[in-house]
Amino acid sequence: MLQRQSKAAPRPRRRSGVAGSAALAAAAFAVLAWLVGLVEVPGVSSPAPWVQQQVGSVPSAQLESAKTALAQIPVKGRAPKTGYTREQFGQAWADTDRNGCDTRNDILARDLVAPTFKPGTRDCTVLSGTLHDPYTGRDIEFQRGERSADVQIDHVVPLSDAWQKGAQQWPAQKRLAFANDPANLRAADGPANQEKGDGDLATWLPPNKSFRCEYAVAVVAVKAEYGLWMTQAEHDKAGELLAACRAA
Repeated sequence: MLQRQSKAAPRPRRRSGVAGSAALAAAAFAVLAWLVGLVEVPGVSSPAPWVQQQVGSVPSAQLESAKTALAQIPVKGRAPKTGYTREQFGQAWADTDRNGCDTRNDILARDLVAPTFKPGTRDCTVLSGTLHDPYTGRDIEFQRGERSADVQIDHVVPLSDAWQKGAQQWPAQKRLAFANDPANLRAADGPANQEKGDGDLATWLPPNKSFRCEYAVAVVAVKAEYGLWMTQAEHDKAGELLAACRAA
């Protein structure tokens, strides 16, 4: 009598090898992307030399000074924003240096190329000029009037950020000086300034990557000068940017 031969059970498909290969390929791609600067790892700078070129450079003495200052800036959490208003920093664009011009016009005259002035204002009220905007890398034609907002004056360390990191404990006169300090002010592209809002280094950086080194150095210098602190995230980002800066 013939016996039926039992059919062998189908072998399961081996997918583990394919999945493992895919995972390895993904990991390798991630490492490669970091090496060439396509992605950022918080606190760890890419070794690729062109990544350093992307954030720009500052004079070596200035860079070393910023690194020293950063090491001394306290790291704390944000204080509550309770009580913050623009008025806490005094009159907007006051003439704190008593040169007869308000701070906004002082900064426009400093940062614009070939500024023109309203007659009869002793070269105080700026009417026009060209801004080589560091935040975006664009040239912007400033014209006082309906398009005045195309160029705005940015607080490098925003007033709200300062309020939450030490400034609410200051006397009114120090807050007024801070809000009008030329070292903390820069003429900038209006939309970029609006996008920044009250962002710190951990939440906003200039779209123009080649200016990020200089921008980080400025933030560190202002915070060190005024005794403001940083959050851990901001301190880490500042360290990352300074490590990527080139010494000119």
